[in-house]
Amino acid sequence: MAWKLLPTTVVGSYPQPDWLIDREALKGRSPPRVRATELWRIESDNLREACDDATRLAIRDMERAGIDIISDGEMRRESYSAVFANSLEGIDSENPGIAISRRGEPDPVPRINGPIKRIAPILVRDAELLRSETRRQIKISIPGPFTMSQQAQDDYYGDDKALAFAFADAVRAEVQDLFKAGVDIVQLDEPFLQARVDHARSFGIAAVNRALQGVSGTTALHLCLGYAALIKNKPSVYSFLSELSDCSVDQISLEAAQPGLDLNILRELRNKSIILGVLDLNDMSIETPEVVATRLFEALKVLPIEMLVAAPDCGMKYLPRSIAFQKLKALVAGTQLVRDSFRGIN
Repeated sequence: MAWKLLPTTVVGSYPQPDWLIDREALKGRSPPRVRATELWRIESDNLREACDDATRLAIRDMERAGIDIISDGEMRRESYSAVFANSLEGIDSENPGIAISRRGEPDPVPRINGPIKRIAPILVRDAELLRSETRRQIKISIPGPFTMSQQAQDDYYGDDKALAFAFADAVRAEVQDLFKAGVDIVQLDEPFLQARVDHARSFGIAAVNRALQGVSGTTALHLCLGYAALIKNKPSVYSFLSELSDCSVDQISLEAAQPGLDLNILRELRNKSIILGVLDLNDMSIETPEVVATRLFEALKVLPIEMLVAAPDCGMKYLPRSIAFQKLKALVAGTQLVRDSFRGIN
């Protein structure tokens, strides 16, 4: 499969159907760090099959919209991190701990009561279903080791860096199996690199590099400023960005549309491809193709087109599905305008 000039992709999530999960309850709380089984509308005996069907619907939507690199939509996750972290050995799933959320509030989180170990593949079946349902390039996202270490109560290691490195070893084993399952891109979701800057500068990049040590395949790292559904006012700069030039990932995924990101900061990452958010998920109106193209052209003042990938901002799962689909169509149409201009087609 050949890579397109200026490909389009998604960050990871896509709206889950109302028949699958209680979307209003999901929007009314912080993103779950532990499993929140009460959110599902389907009984446990039928939940896996229901999530499979929802995944197929998400795949079809992305294909119909024309997205080049698609995901599974994270249909079987209450949040981006809850499934993977709570599937590891060393987590006391019966007695969650407490940690301070990104918004400064107490949050139920995984409680570490023993050595963190990955005892079996966790997301590989999701990847295999995705691979079997599409001929397009595919991406699977997985929570990064630093972020998981910050979303936990550590009652075992007594050392934040040691905990992050233990998560990194589990992530590395999963990433290797995801590539074996036919995934084209594996993305580490690391929003807490931005939220916990002091700790991130101490050992965040080392944890990411450990997670990708010896890994062969295209990798991405997603760094966000918070879901639009929960955070309305975002800074126009990242506090932790230039440091990513030293990490092992190939691509960096950033939000730019809602925060009005100063794209000059992309000069700090000239050795990385950039997955750039050009759909504002705080705005329920649908961007015109021309608006999408304008946002991409601004990035191309800083980056060569070969280093740019077009995407939404993150948190698409909170949108109404009809709006999410129309926004993806606008993303594809606007990106095509930019491609055409580079090929000299008017």
